[in-house]
Amino acid sequence: MITKNSDNVANGFYKLTWLQRIGFGSGDLAQNLIFQTVACYLMLYLTTVLKINAAFVSSLILTVRLIDCFWSPVVGRYIDNHNPKLGKYRSYLLFGGIPLTVAACLLMLPQAAEWGMTAKLVYATVSYTLLSMIYSVVNIPYGSIMASMTRDNDEVLILTSTRMVCANIGQIVVQAGFPIGLAICVHSAINWEQAVFMAIGTLPAFIILPLMPVLKKLLGKKGLYYTLLAIGLVGFAILFCVGKFGDVKESTSIIQIAKIMTGVGLLVGSLMWALVPEVITESEYRTGNRPAATVNALAGVAFKAGFSIAGWITPLVMGFIGFNFADEESALPTEPSAWFTVTCIFAVVGFLLLLLCFKGSKENIATTPDKPVSFGEMWQEFKANKCLQLVLSIFVVVFLASFISAPVNAYYTELGKYSPTAQNAILVFTTIIPALLLVVVGLLIRKYPLTDERLDEMSREIEARNK
Repeated sequence: MITKNSDNVANGFYKLTWLQRIGFGSGDLAQNLIFQTVACYLMLYLTTVLKINAAFVSSLILTVRLIDCFWSPVVGRYIDNHNPKLGKYRSYLLFGGIPLTVAACLLMLPQAAEWGMTAKLVYATVSYTLLSMIYSVVNIPYGSIMASMTRDNDEVLILTSTRMVCANIGQIVVQAGFPIGLAICVHSAINWEQAVFMAIGTLPAFIILPLMPVLKKLLGKKGLYYTLLAIGLVGFAILFCVGKFGDVKESTSIIQIAKIMTGVGLLVGSLMWALVPEVITESEYRTGNRPAATVNALAGVAFKAGFSIAGWITPLVMGFIGFNFADEESALPTEPSAWFTVTCIFAVVGFLLLLLCFKGSKENIATTPDKPVSFGEMWQEFKANKCLQLVLSIFVVVFLASFISAPVNAYYTELGKYSPTAQNAILVFTTIIPALLLVVVGLLIRKYPLTDERLDEMSREIEARNK
């Protein structure tokens, strides 16, 4: 239970119950059931099921994300300047959750496979754009809830760890469950090696994230990041060597261990969300306002920028190298009704989890600005907040590393089926590019200036001012 009538609570340093932490985390699990479906499988659906040209799919993903770069700040500004009765941020889990579920179900209509190519292009454009815009209406306020629950840095770390464990549950369910679900729907044998490889990189989250407070004290904030990145780089090196010089089919245990190691490195992306409340606190310290939704909107733009660049580059460059998704043998079943069924199941379960998040989250800290936040002020804040600029840069690079290989991972375990040119294309996107991006992430983290001690000082000064 939250300790009442204590100085810490009076200063906003709330301690939360595990029910509240898990309730909040269920929101990330809900969103990942939809987001991971899009990140890992939408490109494959459009190219292998609807047979849409990879160049168009690449352009579509980039265009939708560019739209979101303008849309997300609009959503963040609106949320920061309004206070719905059901909760400043929690309300949108309900108001946005229903249309988000409907839009997710409409993303992979089985009838679309029978339409002409022009109708397919229009359908793909409208359905994906609509889903992306509605997703922001849920995702931005959800991320802002954490900054309104407590100022306690240790509690924020536990809350972030809980949230990321739930997010990774969603990731592993989708990455392994989607191909398994497709196989069940079409009554074919399940490719367990493929399903395990797609999801096994998520396993480190269930070990490392609960130990985050201990590991952080032992290694320090930056030391922890560097350690995780180093393990990930070794994992990518092993996957490359096995794929290039060995036999993937005969090295199942080795590649699974290596995939787990790459998951350790990519876990840094999950930990970046813990820096967002820190940036919000730094902004409040300088300006007197706590624009949680605005900062989360900008973080969301950076996160989606990494995802969108990955979605744009992957089909385009792989086609240029010599691997065309529509022409090559598909790594997954292509029955349209199977894709629709699996997507709908994830979407409906996600909505039920959003309801749990609404009930379990409690907003303890008032975060409404003294005056409405304008777009000009948002831009000024971005220019003035060096920490925000650095965190957004890290977001772009680390999530580019995370998602650039996501659709291609389904092909790695079947590497021997493809030509030498196609094999090289698969290895470039599953090993080399992610490894290089992790090196860049390490260089950016080195520049991050906010220590826990300085954050505590700022938080106490902010509360002293408020009194």
